[in-house]
Amino acid sequence: MPLTHLNPLLRFSARPGAFGRATRLCSALVCFAIAACQTPAPAPPPERPAALVSAVSFDKAIDFAVDDLLIQAQRLPEFQPSAPASGVTAALRKQQPAAPKVRIIVDNALDGITGQQTVATRALDARLLEGVDARFPAFQVSPISAGDLASARFILTTTVTVLERGQGKAASYRLNFSLTDSRSGIVVAQASAQATGDTVDTTPTAFYRDSPSLVKDRTVEGQIRTAQTPAGTAADGVYLSNLSVAALISEGSRLYDATQYGEALTVYEAAAARPDGKHLRVYNGLYLSNVQLGRLDGAEQAFGRLVLLGLGTNSLSVKFLFKPGSTEFWPDPKINTFYPMWIRVVAREAIVTKTCITVTGHTSRTGSDQANERLSLARAVSIQRRLEAAAPEMFGRLQASGQGFRENLVGTGSDDAGDALDRRVEFRVRAC
Repeated sequence: MPLTHLNPLLRFSARPGAFGRATRLCSALVCFAIAACQTPAPAPPPERPAALVSAVSFDKAIDFAVDDLLIQAQRLPEFQPSAPASGVTAALRKQQPAAPKVRIIVDNALDGITGQQTVATRALDARLLEGVDARFPAFQVSPISAGDLASARFILTTTVTVLERGQGKAASYRLNFSLTDSRSGIVVAQASAQATGDTVDTTPTAFYRDSPSLVKDRTVEGQIRTAQTPAGTAADGVYLSNLSVAALISEGSRLYDATQYGEALTVYEAAAARPDGKHLRVYNGLYLSNVQLGRLDGAEQAFGRLVLLGLGTNSLSVKFLFKPGSTEFWPDPKINTFYPMWIRVVAREAIVTKTCITVTGHTSRTGSDQANERLSLARAVSIQRRLEAAAPEMFGRLQASGQGFRENLVGTGSDDAGDALDRRVEFRVRAC
């Protein structure tokens, strides 16, 4: 009896070419099994965009900086895909729900010199939020708010800084963006771009336009500094430690700009009641909201707190709006009505704290250097005389000085409410 009759395997193998076909079949099955246990290699992280070689439009500068910043974030080790998984592991992963979006809180963009919010910084915020939603679905961005801070993975901070303006030169601006790890306080990404355009509107928003004093305190300076901090460096600690109250300040200014003065007052009162609520922006907000609501006693009390804080930190700059080329106040009652109260309160608080003060006048960039030197000094002397008239005890405790336009913050020379900061009067504490 043939052996093939007894053994089916031998019978199969005895067929011409059967062994080769079986070998090829087994090889194919092995390759299929190996392929089923592997997944494609992960895609490499995205490349940062090529650096801009020249200034671009304001909108294009925003888009470039947003793309560069968040691509840097996507290149962080924690966002890189893990090593290829086996087929079974990959299948299990596919059955799991998608990873939640990474939460980014966007603080209000500020003017990098004045610390104010402007029409331009508001436009930047709006375009940034829209651009991230459209181009980076892995991230969830939202404006700063007290309720969202706890869940924020990153804090996004931005500034718009004027580089050149006026005197026949095309306006140009530097945009700075930083992304700070909320857990470590380290800036993990930083991007910048240069923009040009005479249509960029640097007019302050209503809250900053109406505020009686300069609001660039230590926290605001820290926010500006953080936006310009290189990646791998610690963000400003004072800024980060005050984010909770900054969220309330942001809400209050938004309500004030929307003419919701009662709601704004409630928010500023809540901020002032906090242990970390002693901020120039908080007291400016209390003052402004009370003025708009006709609560003059509350306005004077808030201005007194503002003056005490300013004198205590040696950072009291009051925006007296003078007529161009004059020591007389701007004649509009909507502007100068409260000037006598401001002078009375500054004098009162200086007496209470037994403070000696240097009164420094400033002018806008109009006219010759010599004329502005004389005018700034004359304005300082004018305020000095008014303080002494309001409180004779101030005689001998005041000095006047003038800076001309050397310390302009806005620099437009428009001589209107837009560059009122350039005609400010500063009160600096000095040794008696």
